[in-house]
Amino acid sequence: MRVHFAFGKSGLEAELPPGPAWQLLKPRYAAPVEDEPAAIEAALDSPVAGPPLVGLARGRRSAAIAVCDITRPAPNRLTLPPLLERLHRAGIPRERITLLIATGLHRPATPAELDEILGPEIAASYPLVNHNARRQEDHVFLGTASRGTPVWIDRRYVEADLHITLGFIEQHLMAGFSGARKLIAPGLAGQETIRHLHSPRFMRDRRAVEGSIEGNPLHQELLEIAQMAGHDFIVDVVLGQARRICAVFAGSPREAHAAGVAFVRDKTTAWLPEPVEAAVTTAAGYPLDLTFYQAVKGVTAATHIVRPGGVILVLAACDEGAGAAEFSRLLMESVSAETFLREIAEKPVTIDQWQLEKLALAASSHRLWFYTPGLPQEYHPKVWGRIFPTAAQALEALAAETGAGSPVAVIPEGPYVFARVRE
Repeated sequence: MRVHFAFGKSGLEAELPPGPAWQLLKPRYAAPVEDEPAAIEAALDSPVAGPPLVGLARGRRSAAIAVCDITRPAPNRLTLPPLLERLHRAGIPRERITLLIATGLHRPATPAELDEILGPEIAASYPLVNHNARRQEDHVFLGTASRGTPVWIDRRYVEADLHITLGFIEQHLMAGFSGARKLIAPGLAGQETIRHLHSPRFMRDRRAVEGSIEGNPLHQELLEIAQMAGHDFIVDVVLGQARRICAVFAGSPREAHAAGVAFVRDKTTAWLPEPVEAAVTTAAGYPLDLTFYQAVKGVTAATHIVRPGGVILVLAACDEGAGAAEFSRLLMESVSAETFLREIAEKPVTIDQWQLEKLALAASSHRLWFYTPGLPQEYHPKVWGRIFPTAAQALEALAAETGAGSPVAVIPEGPYVFARVRE
């Protein structure tokens, strides 16, 4: 069987060797809408909950819009123009509408990436901010959330009259699902807020995983923080095959996001009758597999369907290497997954430890294998798993490891596949 894996910008063709009972898991896509611009405009004018955007914006002197950074394939170039047109119609001028790239602690977007994220015309003609979580003076302290999180949010968002987020909904390794409140925290939060949200208190809660919002303490904390920031309106889409829009959810943040989550669960969950012996997965290709940091999402998504002790093989380009400086340093300093988990439980939270913590939790329950050609050689002994020089060698080793007839899931699009084992 020959399979095309999402890998980098161009993909990876690989032949699956004989032996295992390969089970190809593709995303269970919802049907795309017939007319994307019409669906977006209808959602803005007839939201899930709350008033239409034009009515909500009337009388407001300014607006701030949080949009995803380059690591998220949100279709801002489709959703932004009709949204901006309605803000103008409501009386908010171009110079009073600020677009904030919700980077969290990721690096700032480059000029070329801003054009890709927003479209060149919009990028050149509206006030534009790359959020910087490390600049304390850029943030306003809004108080402390219920679970103890000190809430620092970008002042250019907080001080606007109207607060909007623009994103998309998919499973997320900590918050259950992306979208809405995540664009504010961690997207526009200060580093102290982000560190607290990614502490072991949240990361090790069994409910703080992909596909989980009921009782998920991180989800509940993010909802509260977004409310503290004055979150007024969301536009979240659900993406399908070829990243076509399948649904648009707009309006009051809690209600609209909840409706979007229900849609994703109903339309896109792939159910397996029992756990598999192993999985071959990806980090969904560009832009998600730019770094090893992002590739962790491919690992954690697969843990839900692979038996404890089974193998998870991740194919990720990692063209930008390990990731940000803090994550890279932690990875280089790591001894073992167990040691890392023990040590961070007793120390203050440091930036990016949470992604390594999720990797360590996965390494404690499964065997991790990687084909990550962009990851520099010095990191290879530090990933708590086995790294292969080619994808073909990794697949041959997996076939030999699992044996004839063993069920092995093949997930070409990685975390875009929302898969679960029926209880």
